[in-house]
Formats: sequence, structure tokens, C-alpha cells
Amino acid sequence: MNLQHRIDLLSELGQYILKDSGELQEAKLKAGAENGWFNPEFQEQALQNIAAAFLQKEALEKWTASHSGLAPEFTSKKIGIIMAGNIPLVGFHDWLSVFVSGHQAHVKPSSKDQALIKHLVKKLAEWEPRTATQTFFSEMLRGCDAYIATGSNNSSRYFEYYFGKYPHIIRKNKTSAAVLTGQENTADLEALADDVHLYFGLGCRNVTKIYVPEGYDFISLLDTFRKYSYLADHHKYKNNYDYTLAIHILNKQYYMTNGAILLSENPAFFSPISQLNYEFYTDKNALAGQLAGQDDLQGIVGEGFIPFGLGQRPALDQYADGVDTMAFLAKL
Repeated sequence: MNLQHRIDLLSELGQYILKDSGELQEAKLKAGAENGWFNPEFQEQALQNIAAAFLQKEALEKWTASHSGLAPEFTSKKIGIIMAGNIPLVGFHDWLSVFVSGHQAHVKPSSKDQALIKHLVKKLAEWEPRTATQTFFSEMLRGCDAYIATGSNNSSRYFEYYFGKYPHIIRKNKTSAAVLTGQENTADLEALADDVHLYFGLGCRNVTKIYVPEGYDFISLLDTFRKYSYLADHHKYKNNYDYTLAIHILNKQYYMTNGAILLSENPAFFSPISQLNYEFYTDKNALAGQLAGQDDLQGIVGEGFIPFGLGQRPALDQYADGVDTMAFLAKL
């Protein structure tokens, strides 16, 4: 199987996702049973983004052409992949990178996100049996030539201990922020609502903190965010909202809310589920310089940064933590 054949198969997988067959719908039901945060809308969002951004033939050809050293045929290199389970198919890009680069993927999926990735890999094997020897799922990853591991700050220490002597990419907790100027129109704010609310805010690309100019009027922001007011009907999200609201009330802490999300003035980048932190700024250029060196940030959304609405819609070459996974794999 040469590189072009692999690309053709991946393109076919993208078309399969877009057709939304009965088999895929069954896999989505299993995924929802595995993880209470994987509601149908957000599973569909993740799948559509993958099909549109990752599995288009021209995009794949352009992406692979920009990296020299990719194996023309399958290699014997074994790449261990430890996947997170915070949002649907969050580890798909890592698997995709290993597959298209020609290496063998040994995947430890999260127990909270197994159904979808296993189903998609199975479909590839049905179309082309040779791919069945290129992806293996396992609870223990031993004897691999390199590792890609994603987890919490705590688990990353274990990853460093076990995998540090091998070529590796190890990712920790990340989140994203947005910088507002106060000149945003309704379309901008609606797109920002996606950056904040998609996947219940559980992704590292979700905006959990906004920076606003002094005197900013939050009314339009809260009104626009009502497009996601239905999240308050989700029991897991509602439990988090009620708990966070109670903490603010008990601590007599100032907050704003539209009934589905809390705005709280807080210097922290990370915020609890259902809460969006905010902080005032006076100089946008100085703020941009300050944020550029923050290790906790996966991305920054806003004018002059990532466009509103694209925080959770990365392209093939927008790598987690800014580490070029394909370049890493090509060097092996």
C-alpha cells in the first residue's frame, strides 16, 4: 500500500462519515453509552469536522506533500498512541498521522471514547484487509519504537517516566482564551459561542477565558450565548452549573449568567464546566505579548488570532501543542 493508496482510503472514509450509515449511527449510540458527555449533536460535530477538514483528498495530498521522509510503503515501526477521552474522537488526528505516515499504530483508547475510533478503523479493514495489520488496540503499550501520549498534567509525569527513553510526544492539560475588542458583531459573538460551548467546553481548544476592554458591556455576549441555553437541560452539565452557581452565592462572589453559563472575573485560564472566566485589559498589544508565552494555552481566538468559530475546528496542519506530529513521525 503506497502513500497515494492510503490517502485514497482515508478520503473514502471521509465520504463514509458524511453518508452517516446505519452502522455509523449504531457506533454513535455506543459512544454515547460509553460517555455521558457525548451527546448526539457534539458527536456529529466532531465527525463532520474530521470528514471536512482531515479526510478530504486534496487536503491530505497537500499535507503529506509538505513533509519529506514519509514511508512510501508500510514500515515496521510501532507507534504507541495513548488517547484522551474528553471529546469525541479527540485522538483521531494522532492515529491519522501514524497511518498516513506508513507506521503501525498501537492504540490505547480512552475507556470513555472507544466505539467511534474502533468502528472507523474496522471500516478501513473491510475495504482494504491489509490495513488490519496497521492498527492494533491494546490496554498495554509495550515494545513500541515511539510514543504519542495525551493526558493530564499528572499522567504526563508517568508518561515521561515510562516513555522518556523513547522518541515521544507527551501532551499535558491545555485550554484556550479569546481576546475581544468590544467591536464584535452578532456573527462574531455567535461564533465565539461555539468556541466556548462546543463539547460542553471540555476540549483543550475550547475557550475558557475571555479578555475584554475596560467598560465592556456583557449584555450582548450573554444574549448571544443563549443559542446554547439547551445545555442546561443536560443533567451532567446542569449539575456542574448548579454546583458552580452555589459556590458563587455562598462565597458572595459577583457573577453574571444567562441561565446556562456563568461569567466570573477570574485571572485563571482554566474554568469549571459551565463557567467562563473573564479579565479586563487596557492594551491589546501588551496583552498579546503576555499571552504568547503561556504554556497553558492551546490557542487564542479573536481579531488577529484564530478567527472566531474556528477554535474547535483545526486544520490538518494545526497540531496540538504546536508540535508537528508528521515531522516527528517522518524522522523515525
